[in-house]
Amino acid sequence: MRRLTAAFAAALVLLTPAAAQARPRHNPVSASFADTFADPMVVRGDDGFWYAYATSDPLREGEKVVHHIPTARSRDLANWDYVGDAFGAGQRPAFAAENTTFWAPDVRKTGDHWVMYVTVTETTVAPGASAIGAATAPTPAGPWTFVDTPVVAPRPSGDGGWLWTFDPARLTTPDGHEYLYYGSYFGGIWVSELSADGLRTVGTATRVAVDNKFEGAYVVRRNGWYYLFASSANCCAGPTTGYSVSAGRSRDPRGPFVDKAGLSLNVSRAGGTPVIAPNGDRWVGTGHNGLVTDDHGQDWLVYHAIDRRDPYLDEPFGINERPMLINRLDWIGGWPTVRAGSGREPRPGRALPAYSDEFGGRALARAWTFVRPDPAASVSGGALRWPVQNADLTGTSNNAGVLLRAAPPGSWIAETKLTLDLGEDTVRNYQQAGLIAYVGDDEFARLSAVAIWNTRQVEFGHEIPYAGATSYGGNIAGTPGRTTTWLRLAYHVDPRNGEHEYRAGVSRDGRTWTWGGVWTLPATTTPRIGLVAHGGATPAVTASFDYLRFSRW
Repeated sequence: MRRLTAAFAAALVLLTPAAAQARPRHNPVSASFADTFADPMVVRGDDGFWYAYATSDPLREGEKVVHHIPTARSRDLANWDYVGDAFGAGQRPAFAAENTTFWAPDVRKTGDHWVMYVTVTETTVAPGASAIGAATAPTPAGPWTFVDTPVVAPRPSGDGGWLWTFDPARLTTPDGHEYLYYGSYFGGIWVSELSADGLRTVGTATRVAVDNKFEGAYVVRRNGWYYLFASSANCCAGPTTGYSVSAGRSRDPRGPFVDKAGLSLNVSRAGGTPVIAPNGDRWVGTGHNGLVTDDHGQDWLVYHAIDRRDPYLDEPFGINERPMLINRLDWIGGWPTVRAGSGREPRPGRALPAYSDEFGGRALARAWTFVRPDPAASVSGGALRWPVQNADLTGTSNNAGVLLRAAPPGSWIAETKLTLDLGEDTVRNYQQAGLIAYVGDDEFARLSAVAIWNTRQVEFGHEIPYAGATSYGGNIAGTPGRTTTWLRLAYHVDPRNGEHEYRAGVSRDGRTWTWGGVWTLPATTTPRIGLVAHGGATPAVTASFDYLRFSRW
């Protein structure tokens, strides 16, 4: 393994508090040694260095050579130097298949040595049977030696498949108990207690976050609470990656974890208090986090993101380019948020009735136009009633109806009250209804309450033309109500580049709002705003929209 030179190490100095505040301006912090450094985890070594580890990938564009858990170190969290790779080509534990790779490392000190937990993507049990493995080393820089038995063995799904045993993260409690969190969308996030040496699980595992919504767990203790950070949505959708981090907390490391609103993370309509999400700048896919505390007591969120202008390491739709970023993490009212929740929360101002519709008549107003009219949509009883269509807009489908009207000039907030009974827990992919900012069938931002497998979520989806095809991804903006959900799109023009920016808002009562991520549409377009109800016709369900209201922002 390549080491830092003594001369270079001597030249590194700790940042002053003032310099520490400047760190976010230097993102991505991994740029000096890597174009991609995904699923990053940072730990402090006994030598005073910070050590960073990442998923196995090539480090540079055009390199084409996989680095097996690339490792870097830094004196100040800002300036990083590549150390080497934790594992050489062909190095693997006895239970790993030849075609395995290693993802999402987590490194912790145990006694006088260090333990690295990794996702082992393929084992000798069966194709697709992943596990959590461990390696030990005398220092955080290695050399690493695999343990030949898994910490968490492959877990059958019960239907002939295998649960995704990914993304390990260890926690040590004040009384010395150690726990390992692991899991992903197929199976959910689980926690198991660890043996004293940290190399095997003991007792019964407990699920702490629902399947089909969360992965990438990271848990810290603060002021008597255990905070579970987890990522949602597709990690790797190139320029439309909506990956983001939310949190819940519990008094017990085994849960139950709930968000700021008291919503459980382990049910069909799972909660999650936003920590970081795409905000309209160059970075999308802001997720899979770690957390460190510097010498001044400031917490920092370590995560990866994707530059939407350069989303792939090489060819389009290949390896996503996900460098490591670090941003200040603040705690507001007992909840974590990046940069003190920077960015003003959208609040409605003066109403704009000329652009709004209360659906008080017996037919649609003339201001509305349909893309692919649906005769089943009707106005009655003070609402637009629209049976959910067996159609969609994503990819090449483009057969769903879209009901549109012109948006007001200037900055504004659009709001609708949606009633849509999607049931609970059952699979009803992907019935949905909500708001849309629409340029065309292949260029839109869609905010909808949606059934995603057994879960019910509010997804802020985005599709754009890209590299001769389309790219679609979603950001999970919030939690829908049992049947009624209020949705908002807050709009303004970015003064730097003229892009149309839309931020998603969700409420379960029409009073308390959760604000999610931002999607943009090109400055050269004139998006219209409207409503959609599609995704599947079985079982039959009708979306009811009480109104579409615009107000100044």
